[in-house]
Amino acid sequence: MLDKRLIARRPDNRLGAAPASRHKGARMSSSVPGSLAPAVLEAYLHEKIPLTSAMGIRVLETGPSQVVLEAPLAPNVNHLGSVFGGALHALPTLACYAALWTLLREGGVDGHVVVKKSYAHYRAPVRGTFRAVCMRPPPGIAAEFMDDLRRHKKARMDLESVVPGVDGKPAVEFHGSFVAVT
Repeated sequence: MLDKRLIARRPDNRLGAAPASRHKGARMSSSVPGSLAPAVLEAYLHEKIPLTSAMGIRVLETGPSQVVLEAPLAPNVNHLGSVFGGALHALPTLACYAALWTLLREGGVDGHVVVKKSYAHYRAPVRGTFRAVCMRPPPGIAAEFMDDLRRHKKARMDLESVVPGVDGKPAVEFHGSFVAVT
């Protein structure tokens, strides 16, 4: 059962550059960008997660309220001329991943983020450039998560992301349980 206290729905926390890591060893996050600006985060994702480059993913926003990723139709098209279902699952997964990863960076924590469980409701086909919007967790939930991570070296957070449709209604609703480990 999902812990409703850790579902990020309302964004309020700040985004800023994280202090340098204090951990040693070769880790995925060892080349942490000095800035979490969209272009810098995008380059980092393309380097560390090659699928993001293959999909043509762009980071549009890493602001205090949300993370927004976008991808073009062409590299993600299916046999029907709409966006392939796997791409419609990958983009919101990556938006949530990026939201949680930036939270770690902001907290000065060198760690990994992995998906534990996820599911998506496909409500309507998408026939063009598509976006995934993940709302950042509110400060209280973010602080509780970071405290758990520092104390137990592992913490879980449930996040949601939406791929908006052309009519303003969600085309895809994504729910994922993510784990961060240090």
